[in-house]
Amino acid sequence: MAVTSTQAAGQSAGSSTVTQAAKSGFSALDGTAFLKLLIAQLKNQDPTKPVDPTQYVAQLAQFSSVEQAVRTNTLIDGLITTTAISQAEGMIGRTVSSADGSVVGKVAAVHILSDGSMAILDDGREIKLSSGVKVF
Repeated sequence: MAVTSTQAAGQSAGSSTVTQAAKSGFSALDGTAFLKLLIAQLKNQDPTKPVDPTQYVAQLAQFSSVEQAVRTNTLIDGLITTTAISQAEGMIGRTVSSADGSVVGKVAAVHILSDGSMAILDDGREIKLSSGVKVF
């Protein structure tokens, strides 16, 4: 496949993503951007002059691998959320103390955030549930 075809395919698949990746390195490309580029590349191949069959199979394997990784990440996110909810349920009604001991109270509710959990005490104060927090 010619390099110009790949560039055109990348531009049609999301030139802003490609431009961002060029500015900050390829770490800016996520699974979705990779799949868009791969699909665009497959669409723009000349069927009368197919690429090396080995490369074609490798591209399909990459596509499948990225798709499976995305599914796995989604399932792991769900599992983490379920675990956080189970742990939160066990905190309600228990007494907690902040790491420095300045805040102590009974847990009335737990707010689950993307970066952890927050215990909301019966008097309205909050304690971030992190290392050093004591539960009794």
